[in-house]
This record gives sequence, C-alpha cells and structure tokens, in this order.
Amino acid sequence: MQPAVAESSLTPSVTEFIAARRKMLIDGKWVEAASGKTFTTVNPATEEVLAEVPAGDKEDVDRAVRAARRAFESGPWRRMTASERGRALWKLADLIEARTEEFAQLETLDNGKPLTVARAADIPLVVDHFRYYAGWATKVEGETIPVSVPGMFTYTLREPVGVVGQIIPWNFPLLMAAWKLGAALACGNTVVLKPAEQTPLSALRLGELLDEAGFPPGVVNIVTGFGETAGAAITVHPDVDKVAFTGSTEVGKTIMQQAAGTLKRVSLELGGKSPNIVFADADLDSAAEGAAAAIYFNHGQCCCAGSRLFIEDKVYDRVMPKLIEYSEQIQVGPGLDPKTQMGPLVSSEQLERVSGYLASGKKEGAKVATGGGRPKGLDRGYFVSPTVFTDVKPEMKVVGEEIFGPVVCAIPFRDPEDVVRAGNETTYGLAAAVWTRDIQKAHRAAQLLKAGTVWINCYNAFDASAPFGGYKQSGFGREMGKAALELYTQIKTVWVNVGA
Repeated sequence: MQPAVAESSLTPSVTEFIAARRKMLIDGKWVEAASGKTFTTVNPATEEVLAEVPAGDKEDVDRAVRAARRAFESGPWRRMTASERGRALWKLADLIEARTEEFAQLETLDNGKPLTVARAADIPLVVDHFRYYAGWATKVEGETIPVSVPGMFTYTLREPVGVVGQIIPWNFPLLMAAWKLGAALACGNTVVLKPAEQTPLSALRLGELLDEAGFPPGVVNIVTGFGETAGAAITVHPDVDKVAFTGSTEVGKTIMQQAAGTLKRVSLELGGKSPNIVFADADLDSAAEGAAAAIYFNHGQCCCAGSRLFIEDKVYDRVMPKLIEYSEQIQVGPGLDPKTQMGPLVSSEQLERVSGYLASGKKEGAKVATGGGRPKGLDRGYFVSPTVFTDVKPEMKVVGEEIFGPVVCAIPFRDPEDVVRAGNETTYGLAAAVWTRDIQKAHRAAQLLKAGTVWINCYNAFDASAPFGGYKQSGFGREMGKAALELYTQIKTVWVNVGA
C-alpha cells in the first residue's frame, strides 16, 4: 500500500496557492491565456491534480515580448542604475529565503523531490545565486583599448542583449530559473520566462515577489504552456534577441533550427551520459558512496548524472557490493515523507521512458544487480527503484543513451589510459568524475576528459561562482560565474577622434 503522507503538514500559504486557479504574469499583471485554455499540473507521488495553469500560446508570448521590449527600451528598468538592479536582486533573494519552507514544499509537490532536499539544497542555492549576481550588477564593465591609429580614444561598452527568452526544465524548476534570471537581470536585460509544463508552480510563486523586490512591470514575464506551443513561439519570435534553454539534446537541436530564421543568440545546456571513473587506489568507501549519489541524486533526473560507472577491475568486486548496498538502502517514497531519500520521477511520460530503458537493457543482455522496476508497496505515483546494470556492452542503449532516471551501468576496466578514451566515447560532454589518491593521475584524467565539469573525489558540487556547461552535444555557453555574463551582454566599440 502507498504510505500515508500528511497534507496537513503543508503551510497555509502553499495550501492556498495550489487551491487557486493560477494565472500567468505579463507586464506586471496576472492574466489568463488569450485562448482561455488551461492545463493541469500533477503531483507525481500521488498522480493527483495539484492546480490548473494557463496554457499560453503564440498570442500570449507576443504580449509578453511586447511588454519586455517596452520595459527594456523605455520603462523605468532602463533608467535604473546598476546598483539599483543589484539591490532588487538582493531583495528578491531575501524574499525567497524568508519563504524557504513554502518554496520547498511547492518544489516537492510539483517535482516529487524529497522535501529535505528541496529545503536544504534547492532553495538555499536559489537564494545564493540571486545574491551572487546582485554583486555582479555593478561590475559589468567595458575597457579602453590603446589602438595604433593616432588621435583616437577607443573604448568598449558591455551592454545588455535586450529581450531574452528563457525556457526552464522540470528537474530543478526554481533553481534553473534562478540560474538564468540572475545573470540576465544583473546585466540589464528583460525576460520572457517559460517554466516547464510539468513544474510551473514555483516560478509563478516567484513572479508574485517581483514587484515587492523592486522589478518594474514587464522586466520579467512568466508564460506557462507547452514546449511545442509557448516554447516554440519564444524561439521563433523576431523580437526576442536571445534564447537560453536547458533540456534534452533533441529539443536543443530543434531550438537551434528555429532560432536560425532570425539569427538570434542561443545558449544551450543539454543532456549527458557522464563517465564516473573509480581507480584502484581510490578511497573505495567514498567512491562507492559517491557513485550512488552521482546517479541517484534528484532521482537520476540530472543532466550531469554519473550514469556510466567505470571501476578498475582490481577492485570491481570490492566496490560493487558497496554500491548495491547503498542502492538498496535508499528509502523511496513521496517527497513529503520525512523518511524519503528518493522521490518519484516527474511524470507518467518520464516513467514510461525510464521503464522502456529498463526493458531494453534486460532484452539486450544486461544483468540487473539490483532494482529494475517499481519499488514494492508503491502502487501509485511514478516510482522506479534505484537500479544497477552489470554485464553491459558499449552498443547497448542503456550505455549509449541518456536515460534520465536512477539507472547506472557498472563497467570494469583494466587500462587507465583506455578508460579515459572509453569515457569520451559519447556524443555528450557535460560532466565527468575521477576517484583516485594519485594527484598526477587525477589532473591528467581531468585534462583528457572531454567534459565541461570534472569532479575529483567528489560529485555534484556546484556553486554560483563556478561556470557550468557542456562540450559536444551537451550544448554550449556557460551558466553561473563570471562566464554567464557573456551570455547576456554584447560588446560595442566606440572610436573618438580627439585630434592628432
């Protein structure tokens, strides 16, 4: 039977929020979709409807883009100083922090992640991210250039790109919105943000805080809807200057094609099939525990998940029992249950996708060391057990394709040089990890691995100051850190004739 979860544990503000029919934010006003259509967002732990949300489409995106353009060109946002923008971002962080429990509960209800994780990780990282970029608002600078042309004073201005379309994924709904909003707003852009249709609630709650934080109408517009309608309308819109997208590689390719018609700037953070390499000289207890965390964090719904686990053959039989033990000890259940360590997948579509890969792995001859299906006793919700495949081959789908679920392929290796090459044998390049006590080996592997992030003796370490993004088909552009300012600014060169 399904474990009981006390809905009475929800804060009154969350109960009230999900009970009301939601609207979307355009030009500082909460409005219905022009079509009047709505869709429902579902609790993935219970399969019950949480709320009704407007189904935005092309006309709604048009209204939002017009509002963002006005705010950028002629509204008070344009006249605000950099320090005022920074104070607004800092105030937004304060407002979110004061509502940590409320936002954590919304993330848990809408996404399924454990409340303990949302409370301790997602929301504090959101707060930290907005504060980090509040500091950058006053540090977006140009430079002077000592040119060789006589009588010229030459300098550059680093200016905002303009109206930015931001399309947010469902695995970290509020955090990914913060990753994109923080840098864009610090640089002086205006935004049309589309949250994932599976998880729109925390973005809408964020929208309710914008005015109090000091953001004028139209600076941030939030259009809810589906990727193929609202998302596509943002991507092809002629008055959107840049699109930022986090999601699957397949959709990323579509966005690039759609954006080509207007040659708008695009940044993409896409899928991954990250290698996690354990050498024989590693701290094996830490490596096994780290390998479990690398794949099961956020239920495996993490683009940088360590889904290909390479273990040196000399210690393979020592690491695997530890990994299996960690896997089997994970408490799977509804996110509101305080005992839960791993919640459900986000949707029925995601459950079907992951279940299809489980069936494919078994059919192609992979051995299930643990997991492989629905956990016992959970007859409702989109749950999958932590799963370890062994006896896998490179040509298997579970080895080559992104599963985006709590499924890891354990692969023994003999040659340290060969394992780096095997780790790079993928179309992806988002992240990688190395576990070893040999500092030379660690740095050598980090140099050779083709990935935007390499962790050594750790996994899933993030900070607002550290850039994150991919190589190859994991996308391009870097979010977080100073590097993200490049995504949201453009350089203007000014020549001044001051006389010979």
